[in-house]
Amino acid sequence: MTDTLFTADLTLHPAFALIEHRHIEALSMDVLISQHVQTGAMHYHLAHASDENAFLVGFRTQPMDSKGEAHVLEHVALCGSARFPVRDPFFSMIKRSLNTFMNAMTAADWTAYPYATQNKNDYFNLLAVYLDASFFPNIHPLDFAQEGIRVELDDNDKPQFKGIVFNEMKGAMSGEIDQLYHAVAHHLFPTTTYHYNSGGDPADIPDLTHNELVEFHHSHYHPSNSVIMSFGNIPVAETQAKIHDDALIQFETGKKHVSRPEQRLLAPISVTDTYTADEEGSDQTHHVVAWLLPTITDPKQRLALRLLEGVLVEHAGSPLRAYLDSHPLGKAPSPLLGLDDSHYEMVFYTGLRGSNPEHAEAVEQGIMDLLATVASTPIDEETIETILHQIEIDQRHIGGDSMPYGLNLMLEGFSTAIHDGNPIDVWEVDEHLLWLREQVQDEQWLPNLIKQHLLDNQHRVRVTLTPDSKKTARLAAAEQARLDAIEMDLTTADKDILKQQALDLAARQAAPDDLSLLPKVGLEDVPTDISFKQGTQKQIQLSGQDSTLFEYEAGTNGLYYYQIIVPLTDEIGNTDTNELPANDVINHPLLPIYLSLLSELGTDSMDAYELQAKQAAHSSGVTARVSQRTNIDSSQSISSYFVMATRALNRKPEAIDLVKEVMEHSIFTEHDRIKEILQQRQSGWQSNLAGSGHAYAMQTASRGMSRQSQLEYVRSGLPALNALKDFLTHAATDDALWDQLATSLMSLHQRIISLPKHALIICEAEQTERLSGLIVNSWKDSRATELATQEINTAVNIPSEFADLTINPALDGEHNTPEIANNGETVDVADLAWLVATNVYHNASAYTVPAPEHPDTAALMVLAPYLRNGYLHSAIRERGGAYGGGAGYDANACAFKFFSYRDPHCAETFAHFDASVEWLLNEPQTAEQLEEAILGIISGMDKPGSPAGEAVKACFADLHHRGIDWQRKMRAEILAVTITDLQRVAKQYLQGQKHVRAVLAPYDKEEVVKALGFTVCKVKS
Repeated sequence: MTDTLFTADLTLHPAFALIEHRHIEALSMDVLISQHVQTGAMHYHLAHASDENAFLVGFRTQPMDSKGEAHVLEHVALCGSARFPVRDPFFSMIKRSLNTFMNAMTAADWTAYPYATQNKNDYFNLLAVYLDASFFPNIHPLDFAQEGIRVELDDNDKPQFKGIVFNEMKGAMSGEIDQLYHAVAHHLFPTTTYHYNSGGDPADIPDLTHNELVEFHHSHYHPSNSVIMSFGNIPVAETQAKIHDDALIQFETGKKHVSRPEQRLLAPISVTDTYTADEEGSDQTHHVVAWLLPTITDPKQRLALRLLEGVLVEHAGSPLRAYLDSHPLGKAPSPLLGLDDSHYEMVFYTGLRGSNPEHAEAVEQGIMDLLATVASTPIDEETIETILHQIEIDQRHIGGDSMPYGLNLMLEGFSTAIHDGNPIDVWEVDEHLLWLREQVQDEQWLPNLIKQHLLDNQHRVRVTLTPDSKKTARLAAAEQARLDAIEMDLTTADKDILKQQALDLAARQAAPDDLSLLPKVGLEDVPTDISFKQGTQKQIQLSGQDSTLFEYEAGTNGLYYYQIIVPLTDEIGNTDTNELPANDVINHPLLPIYLSLLSELGTDSMDAYELQAKQAAHSSGVTARVSQRTNIDSSQSISSYFVMATRALNRKPEAIDLVKEVMEHSIFTEHDRIKEILQQRQSGWQSNLAGSGHAYAMQTASRGMSRQSQLEYVRSGLPALNALKDFLTHAATDDALWDQLATSLMSLHQRIISLPKHALIICEAEQTERLSGLIVNSWKDSRATELATQEINTAVNIPSEFADLTINPALDGEHNTPEIANNGETVDVADLAWLVATNVYHNASAYTVPAPEHPDTAALMVLAPYLRNGYLHSAIRERGGAYGGGAGYDANACAFKFFSYRDPHCAETFAHFDASVEWLLNEPQTAEQLEEAILGIISGMDKPGSPAGEAVKACFADLHHRGIDWQRKMRAEILAVTITDLQRVAKQYLQGQKHVRAVLAPYDKEEVVKALGFTVCKVKS
């Protein structure tokens, strides 16, 4: 993010007419809204000093079935276009650019194609490809067959369904929460596009035809039906010239799809549906109550409903959230909770998970009674001010650490623009906040909102979703019955056509592309140096001990970012010495649970709900985490820091003392609250397995290759999930376990707060001195001074369910199988298959490689994208039909990993992992492929974050001994990698070397994975 003075060139291209210009002071940004005169296409340009320029073109896509045409078209549009007739220009451009983000996405009623880059030439290269792909795609029948759906004959001439989107949605719709969302939407929206699954239901995708896809593009991908957005410091006229000359000039005004309101229900309805589950039992039912609200295009009404949401569920102390947290008829609030303003008409969700079917009426009535109670009295001013405070923090916070800042801003406004609202109302809320403050002067205004939109709103749906252990089998049987019917109708000529299509597709996939048709950047475009945020270090006293204050000045838009950093290892990251005082913290089995509870519980002066309200009133909230990395020169050493963090408005210095209050005065005696949080943790964890299956597979495969990877597996991997479930089961009938857990957590807490600490402050330059002084003053009177001189009892009995999560137990098939014993000697490892609720496979293999300081690291880093680009993408995704697959070097695990994601295959994919190495060693390789792989690594290293994020990243890079000098050295080594280096490290570390396999597989594939040599583990129900 550029901090220098920036003056935007706001002159439009003659083909566009200005509609509105607004300077938004809070975001240091000018917004230009213009319209293409010839076609009516809307262009929103966000002029900003950032060197990271971003672009997005999107369309109103409103399918009226669940065949998945919007989703399939998103894929197929990126498979070649009129100007760039190569098979996969999207993936090819990922390899040929310095992009910081490239993707495409299908939402419920729109499809968007966004990208970002810091290189101007790259920006216009990608712009040309994106415009041609969206407006002039080839939509080749074979690309439809590959990406969408096809019937193919197996070796026995039996028909089977294949297609990347088909397999992707099989994986997506095996997720419990996806099934819940679509069940609610199906009934809440009986007549509009949201009634259907825009991604495609696997049962309906086979009905989609190529002709329907072509027609969908013709009717929806027209400039008149589009919204175009751009962001950054490139003059707007330059972008508009390319948009006009390369695309829009070829169109006239066309049809625009207009969002229409849902037909309102005359009375609330209640329905029951099912979701796929391995086993049926008690406490597995979802109850969701949802209301349809007004459209998002009225900014004042939208903000008013955001205030209503905040009053009800902003934090654990909010009345509806607190009611659901402690509800006796369920384990946790529904994951569908609060205001959803992503659709044309907003929705408010509430409900419970972990309940039982017979409680549906009681749950709904209890929610309605609670809402009536809240609406019966005026909302206190402090609560309202807290929510307004949170809205201001959200608006001022500059994101960009997970997605580029400009794209974040554009996507925030995109759903409003696509529904003909003005996105300026999303980016500039000050005027509407003033209006809101005026309204709340009437103490009945907010209660009346609750009455109008929730209590008296007849468009209310209650959905009860129960587990069904036979549903997966029924869906599979229905699919097979359909295939059997197809087989019965197939003539010899039909079979010949299908066989020829398979041959044609294979030939198309194997044909070399003429990539010279695509634009590119090269190594000459790579910046000569890295961007690294520099700060200062000030020696101070915290808790009566010598400490360091890390100060970073950045454009933080009226916020400050504050962290307390507690070293858990010595300066060289050594965790093997018994003399290290914090060693027991790193190895403590309860550390992840402690981190999730801290700041969610009460202190010795206020309960959990009071503390939550105080956090919301003065900060974004207080969070706790551990920043932990494998040492650069030893797989068995770790550098580790406990971190407590917050961000707050400059006028809210109270957040500094709040961090200290949470650290020094938290207690663990609120057993009911601990139970609520752990139940929520377990439910959320379980629900997210299918969506992160490849990550868990890679974690499992590499679980013994470094000290860090062992700890991650047993503390945050699937063994930890089973341990948490066991504990909750046992504690339900043994209250003594809650005391035992609380005692263990308090002992761990005292150990952490007794350790020396440092501080980090990130703020605007004029705030540094004031905030630094407040930090020092905050810690003058500290409990840590007292605790540092006391003997802390660490010999407490940790509950056995967690105590078993050590890094050296014997193989038990249930928990973990460490591969590196305490003496550093390696031991044999089992290939593990975890059975989870999914319809597809997630596969991984891991090979041991040296720690990051080793001279071979750069070659191993480049090897991963080289194998992905040159072999794995084609074999696993294009030919195999998986949603994704590739390879990666993991510096923390000291592992080289192969993986696949939402994959219909298992054994075949592991064979492809091996075959990719043989391809590298035995087939001709080119310098261009090497350059593409290096570009990918460098663009990832150079990806900028937010101003605060860049400072945090730099600070911890230094703390983990990966500072600017180390990064410069690694960058030079990456740029110097040769094909010979890749072949050498592949032969040394991969070809024929011992490795560990892991897979997350469907429950009904147990015999399949056993036959492949896997030891089977199960995620417990």
